[in-house]
Amino acid sequence: MATDIRPPAVAGMFYPGDPAELTRLVEDLLAGAASSEPAPKAVIAPHAGYVYSGSTAAHAYARLRNREQPVERVVLVGPSHRVPFAGIAAPSLGYYETPLGRVPVDQEAIEGVVGSGDVHRFDPAHSEEHSLEVHLPFLQVTLGRFRLVPLVVGLADGEAVGRALERLWGGPETQVVISSDLSHYLDYDTGRRRDRQTTAALEALRGSEIGPEQACGALPIQGLLWVARRRGMQLRTLALTSSGDAGGPLSRCVGYGAYVVD
Repeated sequence: MATDIRPPAVAGMFYPGDPAELTRLVEDLLAGAASSEPAPKAVIAPHAGYVYSGSTAAHAYARLRNREQPVERVVLVGPSHRVPFAGIAAPSLGYYETPLGRVPVDQEAIEGVVGSGDVHRFDPAHSEEHSLEVHLPFLQVTLGRFRLVPLVVGLADGEAVGRALERLWGGPETQVVISSDLSHYLDYDTGRRRDRQTTAALEALRGSEIGPEQACGALPIQGLLWVARRRGMQLRTLALTSSGDAGGPLSRCVGYGAYVVD
């Protein structure tokens, strides 16, 4: 049984390191995005610093408060930014930790996908990766207690991610979260045009049109769209913004989108 704890790597940088401050911020962001719409099976949300993308991510997470039954497991999939590797990395860790507490890693569920397809255990992919960590405070506030299946995608393909998601899909007890920002470092108007084109492809479930220039989490997104097509699901857009909307330089913007799949 894994007992190691993965401590927060970007607390105090991407989001507040103080638990009370972090809780207040997440609650305020969720209040600004409150909705009565039913909770979706899967969401796509950004992973930048909360000052830039937190209000966008909140549009996806606010829906999770409307679930009819508790979530027991969250399958959280994001891209690797720091460590190059082949396949899809699962951890051997026992817990992911944030300032809001420890989240147990669902090693039983991970054991069911390790060795199938491209999924393997590789802790270095998780140690400094922010694309998963920044989602955890939102999940802790909206869902309370749950077990986590954290997967970091390296050199793989969308169908491999989709096959892993299918094995972990479960029922209402399982929530799927895909982590991705959109366009990177374009001027504001160019980035907005590209992100609208990307959003149109997402809504049409055309994963082949989503590459690294459209989204840093292109492979996790492709995997979700692969599952959505097979299951006859739909993707809807909740919010589309960029760092330029949050006070970042207009000459060098990063795009953010919040989407639901059900």
